[in-house]
Amino acid sequence: MQRVLPYWTAWMRAWPTPEALAEATAAEVIAAWGRLGYPRRSLRLRECAQSVCKDWGGEVPHDYDDLLALPGVGDYTASAVMSFAFGERAAVVDTNVRRVLARAIEGRESLGGAARVSERRRIDEYLPADKQQSVVWNQSVMELGAVVCTAVHPACDTCPIASECAFLAAGRPGLGERRTRPRQRFVGTDRQVRGIVLKALREAGPGARLEYRQVSALWQDAVQLDSCLASLDEDGLIVLGLGKSVSLPV
Repeated sequence: MQRVLPYWTAWMRAWPTPEALAEATAAEVIAAWGRLGYPRRSLRLRECAQSVCKDWGGEVPHDYDDLLALPGVGDYTASAVMSFAFGERAAVVDTNVRRVLARAIEGRESLGGAARVSERRRIDEYLPADKQQSVVWNQSVMELGAVVCTAVHPACDTCPIASECAFLAAGRPGLGERRTRPRQRFVGTDRQVRGIVLKALREAGPGARLEYRQVSALWQDAVQLDSCLASLDEDGLIVLGLGKSVSLPV
């Protein structure tokens, strides 16, 4: 969160409304996204704002299914918006919530992976029926998992639900057996190369175009570099010009 906060603050200062973001250029939003990772999400946010303006008069829809139909919005985002923005009863299922419920209720370690339908139903069973309480419950369980019931070193001695935790009572079986979110290799990957290219374009300034000789100096493996340039172009994150020069999209 601390890493994202300055980007979010700058983003909201530049585009405080869906209308403002919808009018931004692709280059502007890609540049503002900086080094947060998954840069395609910046374009999805812009597309989302454009859809909100076109289909919803500039107002974010208040219905789960309508939110889910917006570009780039999945179950977690739709549920989080319903709960935290609109105060509706919706189970917000993230890694922390899944870990707390797996340990406290089922007495087992959470092994990660995609959330199962059965998990979502189980979490919904524990979500308070009262809307306001459900919002507090979502926030509380997420925070509990983030700062107390952590993946590898849970602070069970200070946990407010320790006396009711099935995992602790069972002796914390399989604790840390597998990371909830497996560590991904980064150095030398296409993700690193793509990030290097986008960073160079951001630093070059608005409207800048880099010649291929400049780009090729960024990464020694020409085959991997060309593959990454092609994928960036396909994702709409750069524009390949003559001689494989590159620029951010308009």
